[in-house]
Amino acid sequence: MMKKIIILNGPNLNLLGEREKEKYGNISLKDIEANCKEFSNENDIILSLFQSNIEGELVEKIQEARKDQHGLIINAGGYTHTSVAIHDALKILKIPIIELHITNIYNREEFRHKSLISKLATSVICGFGSDGYIMALKAMKDFLKSKK
Repeated sequence: MMKKIIILNGPNLNLLGEREKEKYGNISLKDIEANCKEFSNENDIILSLFQSNIEGELVEKIQEARKDQHGLIINAGGYTHTSVAIHDALKILKIPIIELHITNIYNREEFRHKSLISKLATSVICGFGSDGYIMALKAMKDFLKSKK
């Protein structure tokens, strides 16, 4: 059975490849998404992708995910540290959640060390650059397979 997984990307991730290349690398979100689609096609995953700079739009996608998704991967960007609304939406989900960050948030400014998502997540992947997206998809696929 094919599994449905959604990847949500938060604020400023649409500017990957343009901003702070020393931290985030040269790859664009479009290229990351293409890599994720390729992996998904090869692994019987139905993948949905969504990026927004608007907190409420991310909350709506999280709420929608509870209806038809088997797993959710989220890189909430700056909302990781501030959004009670995203936290509360994730708390409602009864599907596995992987929190994802391109950089190691614990190796950056102190205000980034606190995540409002981590305690709700099945697992956290951070610090592996854009490769973390494929790692998260593989981890979610394996997790869903083990929960048959």
